[in-house]
Parts: sequence; C-alpha cells; structure tokens
Amino acid sequence: MPERVAVAVVGGGQAGLSISWHLVQQGIEHVVLERDTIAHEWADARWDTFCLVTPNWQCQLPGWPYRGEDPDGFMLRDEIVEYVRGYAASFGPPVHEGVAVTRLAPAPDGGYLLTTSAGEVAAEQVVLAVGGYHLPVVPAYAGGLPADVVQLHSQQYRNPDQLSAGDVLVVGTGQSGAQIAEDLHLAGRRVHLAVGSAPRIARRYRGRDVVAWLHDMGHYDMPVEQHRDGEAARMGTNHYVTGRDGGHDIDLRRFALEGMQLYGSLTGLADGRFSFAPNLTEHLDAADRVSENCKDLIDAHVERAGMDAPVEPRYTPVWTPDAEPASLDAAAIGSVVWATGFRADWSWVRVPVFDGAGYPTHSRGVTAAPGLYVLGLPWLHTWGSGRFSGIARDAAYLAERIAELAGAPTGLGRSLAVAAASSAARMA
Repeated sequence: MPERVAVAVVGGGQAGLSISWHLVQQGIEHVVLERDTIAHEWADARWDTFCLVTPNWQCQLPGWPYRGEDPDGFMLRDEIVEYVRGYAASFGPPVHEGVAVTRLAPAPDGGYLLTTSAGEVAAEQVVLAVGGYHLPVVPAYAGGLPADVVQLHSQQYRNPDQLSAGDVLVVGTGQSGAQIAEDLHLAGRRVHLAVGSAPRIARRYRGRDVVAWLHDMGHYDMPVEQHRDGEAARMGTNHYVTGRDGGHDIDLRRFALEGMQLYGSLTGLADGRFSFAPNLTEHLDAADRVSENCKDLIDAHVERAGMDAPVEPRYTPVWTPDAEPASLDAAAIGSVVWATGFRADWSWVRVPVFDGAGYPTHSRGVTAAPGLYVLGLPWLHTWGSGRFSGIARDAAYLAERIAELAGAPTGLGRSLAVAAASSAARMA
C-alpha cells in the first residue's frame, strides 16, 4: 500500500475496475481499494439461481465485451463472477483486496486523506465506485416476530433450504423480491407475497427481447435530465422481469392462479398479525400499465421505421383479486424474506458534497469537490449507468476529467510531481 498516490479508487467491483482500466490505458498512477474480494457482491450476495435480467450482449465493460456463445442469454451468478474476475485478470489492475476505507476527508496539503484498514493513504483525486446499495433495510417491527421464525434479507437469501418448513412471506416485489418469490414458488413452497409499487416489463414483444427494442430506441442513452421524472428517476425501483431459464415475464397474477397468496403493501405487525394496505389491485394494475405503455412505445417505433415485425396480442390479466386481505396470522408463517431494499451510507465521506437526503450531488459523476467523483450509481448519467451496459461510457468520461486535473496539479499533486522530480534527479 503506497502512502501517497495520484488517484485512489474505492471499490473493486465492475465500476471500480472500469475506471481502473481507463487509468491504466492513460498511464495514471492509482490504486483500487476493495474491502473484500473482486466480484464478491456477485459471488456472496446473490441467490443460487440468480441470473442477469438483461441480455449478455449488454455486458460491455471497457476493453471486455461479452465474448461468450450466448449473447441473447442471461449469465448465471457464477458466470457473472467469472466475467468480472476475468476482466480484472485481463489487464492487472492495482487492486488491494481486503482493504476497507473507513474515512475520507480533505487532506491538509490538498487532495484527500483516506483512512483504511491498512493505514492512511493520501490521494490527489478519489473515485467512489461503491454503488448506492450499502445497508439492507428491514422494518423495526421485524423484531416482534417469534424467535423461531427464520428471517433473511434478500441479500442473505441463497435457496429454499435455508428456510424453515411451512409458509414463507416475501415482502417486496422489486427485482429481487419478485424473483425470490418465483424461486420459492417453483420449489413448491407456499408463498405469501406482499406486493409493492415496483413496475414490471415484458421479457419479449413482437419477436425481440424488450431490452433490444429499448436499446435501439435510445432509452439506455437518455441522460437523466431528459427523463420525465428528472433526477428523481435515480430513486426509482427497477422493473421486475427475469432471465431465468432463457428469460420470461414475471406475472404475479399467474402466480396467484397457481396458489401464491398476494397482498397489498405490508404496513406493520401487531398482536401477532401482519397488516396490509388495500392497494393490491392498484399495484398490479399499475405494473401492467407500465409494461403495456412500453409496448406502445415499441409499436410506435416499428411504425415510424416501417419495420416488418410480427404482431402479437396484448396482455390480458389472468387473475384479479376478489378481495384484498387486510391481515395475516404471523403464526402461519415459518420464514420471512425481506426484499425491502437498501439505503445508502456515505457517513464515512467527510466532504460536503451531499444534498439534504444524503445523496452525492454531481454532474455525470463529477462532484463540486475538486478531484472527487462517484461512479456506478443508478442513473448517474443514463439508464445504463448502473448496469454493465453503461459503465464504460461513464468511466471514460471521468477518466478524461481525472487526466485534465492531473495535468494541472495543485496541492498534493504538486507535491507528488516535486517528489517524482527529486527522485529522478537522485537516480541521475
């Protein structure tokens, strides 16, 4: 571990590796500090049947596009790990594994000082490539469940065998919740699902994967400023769909036909009963509406382009609730999977670059603090920013900004330049 470096990258996932690739190409001295191991989030925080929900051809890390034999398929968890670790092996980034950064603050002589589990490191510039999903969220009332009820956050779920015998309550229908509910359902478990407000999207429409249509229509290249919700899009929930078994829709209504019990949003636990909001119909209808609106966009695109694409009928709901259950006896539940998301934790970053909600303010990853950047966040610049498809563009942009600042060093940068010159003179 060097004590001083030009650039420090915090995080050794696909975002940190992507910026490292660009810095290596430009010959910019840097280190990548990874608290665990490369790709550990993919290896250690995903369930056994996990797979990508976007086609393999969208995996376009800089200098490392997907080279496999199934571009329209969906890599399984272990294949994703192999892809990311293979990427690191392809160019040998200066990654220090097992080094946790616990504090980042301005350095007295300019630049930044990182406090790590391996000592302090001074850096002229810093890239925070740690994503935005840091701490799992579980409601406080979860502590009111009996001790014999197995409780797992989606981050901890691996397979149905982890859970106790009996019924399972899955809370939340974002990508993880919907897919975990399906995993349990296919395993023959009796599932109770608290349905949230997440949208859904069809897997295929008019002869192609919907992702391919959206790609051609430029949706993955749309800057966040052009999104109808503006920067609020960064806080949105991803559409649920799956790449499992070649990819298909996740239709919660069909699960209900097959015996899964659906409820509205979980609102609490009291007197031994879970309570639910009366919004199941609202959430199911809203999710279907988003999916059908996407098909409207595809139809319009096909018509404008004069394309010869097969026509197919629109989705017709296969089930509607006769009544919305208001509660569920907690004694009937043996396990709970909390697919209730994450919250960001930037408390270790002692630089004033955050808004009132604790989100790092930035423009395409460039914060107001000179030489401090963020990378890998959802909608950092475009919809693809938090995915394998868009990280390369974001990393290239930040690498250019880093090179520009490195070309006009101040503070620590000047000290590094002077030290390098002095060293060269001594060697001469």
